[in-house]
Amino acid sequence: MGQTQHKIRPDDPHTAVGTTLETGARELAATRGKTTIADGVVEKIAGIAAREAPGIHALGGGFSRTVGAMRDRVPGGRSSAGRGVKVEVGEKQTAIDLEVVVEYGVNITEVAADIRENVIGAVERMTGLEVVEVNISVNDVHLPEENSSETVEGRVQ
Repeated sequence: MGQTQHKIRPDDPHTAVGTTLETGARELAATRGKTTIADGVVEKIAGIAAREAPGIHALGGGFSRTVGAMRDRVPGGRSSAGRGVKVEVGEKQTAIDLEVVVEYGVNITEVAADIRENVIGAVERMTGLEVVEVNISVNDVHLPEENSSETVEGRVQ
């Protein structure tokens, strides 16, 4: 009796290698449970992706940036990657609202287009959810001479 030997190749779509499942097995596995993605997960992904766009100074409105700055200074406090991001997450789709501060001198419509492209790409790639809209609210313009850490001078020296 002759034996036929089949070598496993990683580029063969019908071969299970490591944790990669065959197409049919992946579809079968998807029917054996439910995956839920929390709003906070999508907020973090969208926040990180938005910050990567050139021309963005910060995310969040004035109040949320103030509260976030205080939280960042508290020992043990962590900065929130989802600051300035609100999402609605359904079973297959999500909608994202962003509040941003842009650098002075940038073309705001181009920055907004870059943000949308980054956010949609990252969220859809990482979660599999369809992003139906990304609404961007530009709340402020950061001037070059403004310090990022605002200090108040005392009346007495």
